[in-house]
Amino acid sequence: MSKLKIAVQKSGRLYDDSLKLLKDCGIDINNGKDQLKVSVENFPLEILYLRNSDIPQYIEDGTVDVAIVGDNLLIEKQKQVAVVAKLGFSKCRVSLAVPKEVTEDSISYFNGKRIATSYPVTLQAYLDKNNITAEIHTISGSVEIAPNIGLADGICDIVSSGSTLFKNGLRETQVILKSEAVLAKSLQLTPEKEEILEKLLFRIKAVLRAKNSKYILLNVPNEKIEAVSKILPVLKSPTILPLALEGWSSLHSVIDEKKFWEVIDELKRAGAEDILIVPIDKMVI
Repeated sequence: MSKLKIAVQKSGRLYDDSLKLLKDCGIDINNGKDQLKVSVENFPLEILYLRNSDIPQYIEDGTVDVAIVGDNLLIEKQKQVAVVAKLGFSKCRVSLAVPKEVTEDSISYFNGKRIATSYPVTLQAYLDKNNITAEIHTISGSVEIAPNIGLADGICDIVSSGSTLFKNGLRETQVILKSEAVLAKSLQLTPEKEEILEKLLFRIKAVLRAKNSKYILLNVPNEKIEAVSKILPVLKSPTILPLALEGWSSLHSVIDEKKFWEVIDELKRAGAEDILIVPIDKMVI
């Protein structure tokens, strides 16, 4: 049986979260130090640890079948690949930044200026869209230092928390695009490998649903069950179990973690008491 070849960063900001996702999917990963290719025993998968910037080309060529990679890199490299799932981690943005003493926030500041970046394609497209003419200096690594050494008037780079910009005396002015880790596939997959990918995607989606959801348990008077049930976004309908205390029931459901604080007061007003929120390991629907 053939194995699906998946590429992940051999180092960098996506590495840890990529491996955690695969392990949460029940995939046993046992690689030794400096081992760049690992065959998984409990799933038809082969993991390749590759340099981040090379991954888009490897997907397009079919050297690897799928990869966990930043969406921003796929946009920059402009390769013929397909994104099959957004993974929700390693979120960042590609932004323009200027020295903090520059007071202008407008994109027009960059007209006629020099911009240092590792994302020349993405930057050029954004400048063209906004009718800005600038001199692009393409460099790799330590882009933030460019204005301090007189190489550029501003930069275009990945921003997560903004702390690196702050430490280098820069501030963000324009967000070009937002990015996160995605699962991308080659357009050359065989039917057999497409089937393996579907099985992997099934596991990934179960993990991601669980990550964004919580199991909610609450006690409610029987006459208020209907009112409370209408407030909760549920998969189909809540589970209702009678309590030893007559006239009361325990209501169990699933809720989007981000929506919980939006509805907590409404739940309490509707009669819910003793509300518990419990993490979910996997969620299959």
